[in-house]
Amino acid sequence: TLLVSPNDEEYDLLLRQLQQRLREGNGETLYEIGIGDGDSSGLNQEDLAASIATLESLTQTCGVEMLSLREKTTTTGKIVEYLLRREVEDEDFIEVRVAVVGNVDAGKSTLLGVLTHGELDNGRGFARQKLFRHKHEMESGRTSSVGNDILGFDSRGNVINKSEVHGSNVDWQRICRESSKVVTFIDLAGHEKYLKTTIFGMTGHAPDFAMLMIGANAGIIGMTKEHLGLALALNVPVFVVVTKIDMCPPNVLQDTLKLLARVLKSPGCRKIPMMIQNKDDVVVSASNFVSERVCPIFQVSNVTGVNLDLLKMFLNLLSSGGNYSESEPAEFQVDETYSVPGVGTVISGTCLQGIIRLNEVLLLGPDSLGQFAPVAIKGIHRKRMPVREVRGGQTCSFALKK
Repeated sequence: TLLVSPNDEEYDLLLRQLQQRLREGNGETLYEIGIGDGDSSGLNQEDLAASIATLESLTQTCGVEMLSLREKTTTTGKIVEYLLRREVEDEDFIEVRVAVVGNVDAGKSTLLGVLTHGELDNGRGFARQKLFRHKHEMESGRTSSVGNDILGFDSRGNVINKSEVHGSNVDWQRICRESSKVVTFIDLAGHEKYLKTTIFGMTGHAPDFAMLMIGANAGIIGMTKEHLGLALALNVPVFVVVTKIDMCPPNVLQDTLKLLARVLKSPGCRKIPMMIQNKDDVVVSASNFVSERVCPIFQVSNVTGVNLDLLKMFLNLLSSGGNYSESEPAEFQVDETYSVPGVGTVISGTCLQGIIRLNEVLLLGPDSLGQFAPVAIKGIHRKRMPVREVRGGQTCSFALKK
């Protein structure tokens, strides 16, 4: 009701409230117009138009883009829900990390290939070829290392990735420059002999969410429960994607979904399964995903492309969880080390707290004697894009002066 025709004080109050919500949500928030106090929700056409105009002027003051998500019609009028996202500078973007787990042959790599390259699969392993990093993965079709892939969204929620780029390197720098939000997929190995690699990916890379993949025809077999238990033990919110529904008989699909619901409701999980059928479900589940015990379930096909738009919309609405303090002293956790010819030593990992700037001197250690050695950072890359500084909660790699 404040939004319809606020006076100056109320307008300032709304502006402060919006900025506060943007700070809490790391630069994005869901805004509903027409939710009244008590019973009366919904606005008539004139009030709604006035409210939207007020919100537009608020968002222009903050430098925020509006994206309309859905409209509901109630007895007394309409309710509209918007996603507000701050337009970020070229160098910066909101980063959400999603770990992808599931049994062998659940279609993890294929789904990522379809999402990040914008082309459907042919049912014969066409899409996943673009993700593999090693020769033996190409031959066996199994992921054995921790793969990384990114999906960029602009401030209006459209996917940035283009399908025509077919190098081993989707033009990452272009995606990061144009995106205001980047979803990083950590593609983990499904095979049980690579379980250590998978656990390392779930702990070291510090994912915000886990995407559990299940093949509709195979059902919940093998490592599915192990990976689900791993995500629950690490307190990572899980959502489920059931793939291959184009080649699966309907009765088998029903059995798989029933068993899945039973597993999610079991005492170990205590989650509330929620089938995602339309955009309303996406908005509801994404906004309640972290706080509640809701577990959204998507049914997709990588060959026909059914429901992939709902999955993309859901990924766009996810907001990264952690609160990282930037005033603390900087701390960086090293995941991998490389030796690059002509550059020297390169380390990659996650910044846990603080801000690390170019050419700062940090202490690296402990070595075998428990000593820390000073190192100077001569280059910082985020997702293959050079940046000047890195903050808590972001992943990056450093070139060290040695």
